[in-house]
Amino acid sequence: MSNGTQREQWGSKMGFVLAAAGSAVGLGNIWRFPYITGQNGGAAFVLLYVALVFVIGFSVMLAEIAIGRHAQLNAVGAFRKIKGGAWPIVGWMGVIAGFIILSYYGVIAGWTMAYIVKSFTGLMDAAKAGTAADFFVGFITNPGAVIAWQAAFMFLTIFIVYKGIGGGIEKYCKVLMPALFLILLVLIVRAVTLPGAGAGIEFYLKPDFSKLTTGALGAALGQAFFSLSLGMGCMITYGSYLGKKEILPGAAIQVCFIDTAVAFLAGLVIFPAVFAFALEPGAGPGLTFITLPNVFAQMPGGMVWSALFFLLLFVAALTSAISLLEVVAAYFIDEMKWSRTKAAFIMGGIIFLLGIPSVLGISGAIPKLAGRDFLDSADFIASNVLLPLGGIFIALFVGWFWTDGAKQEVDNNGAVPFSLYVPWLWVCRVVAPLAIAYILITGLKW
Repeated sequence: MSNGTQREQWGSKMGFVLAAAGSAVGLGNIWRFPYITGQNGGAAFVLLYVALVFVIGFSVMLAEIAIGRHAQLNAVGAFRKIKGGAWPIVGWMGVIAGFIILSYYGVIAGWTMAYIVKSFTGLMDAAKAGTAADFFVGFITNPGAVIAWQAAFMFLTIFIVYKGIGGGIEKYCKVLMPALFLILLVLIVRAVTLPGAGAGIEFYLKPDFSKLTTGALGAALGQAFFSLSLGMGCMITYGSYLGKKEILPGAAIQVCFIDTAVAFLAGLVIFPAVFAFALEPGAGPGLTFITLPNVFAQMPGGMVWSALFFLLLFVAALTSAISLLEVVAAYFIDEMKWSRTKAAFIMGGIIFLLGIPSVLGISGAIPKLAGRDFLDSADFIASNVLLPLGGIFIALFVGWFWTDGAKQEVDNNGAVPFSLYVPWLWVCRVVAPLAIAYILITGLKW
């Protein structure tokens, strides 16, 4: 119950799957996965990544969804209802992480919106002249312009969350997710038909395990964990709107599959294009805003392909941002008895304001903290500390402290036996906590 009314629910299992997949699919799938793959050996790394998604990622995701559906509450309230004690702190870490991440995620998502427009208004000319890097730096160090685009993105996010589960998040994800796949497929057709694209396709699809780097396991683990929106309460919150008849393992597998498919397809856009123009596939974050505009500028109709690519990034960012704000809003709706309108607009507005220091830090208006600007510092706290800790404790909670309740949720009280229950339980008990602890420890280098 919330505000005296029955809790909202997804209109269908597909609505939940698309929304949850939208939460998982974000900028990390489309810009981070390809360059991490490029740095770690190509196809062999992809196989390693996929294996970890369906072992570690699936296990923690199923744990989160089970917690949420059982409690029918936000991340904090779910742990309080099921076990109490200190466990609600785990939910709090998720709410705080979502709050912090969305503050700077909205800034970067605003860049993608701006670049859709800039593809037609100067970006291609700058790329042709070899000044795409200067163009990018000039944009992100202009606080007024960046804040305006950030505000536009945050307003869209707030509006969708304000509209609710069925009439907002589910409705828009049913449009946004198919649109994302359609744009991906159009871009793939263009990329793989470029002269010289074959080398990129081979690098990406033909495994050569001798190319795996020493850090490949850690990189794949981190990418698998972060790309699925785990440890931050998103799946607990989305799971809380699920009906009791839905089969959770099947839903979790579908979400993992869609998330992995988007990352894989993004590679089929980027690697053929990058190799076709003899550029560096492991170029890092600059691959998105600097290297790829150089690629598009050399194609016929480059401004259209550039705009399509940044539209793809925007859609991926929006579906993730919606889930991050929903985690925060759900807490205030459930625990503080706020209306959805009040929770969405007030908390969304505060998150927007928190993002402004990230903008100012990049432009140099705010000094760096021990070598990191404000955005990097916020990302470090949320991504390197809060999310891994949340993931570890969620896995341990289900694996050791709530086994009977978890079993009832994943097999629908015995109605639909989950044949992998025992292996899943032991992954939650031992494998996932150790794997995520590795991510935590290796990520603590400031």
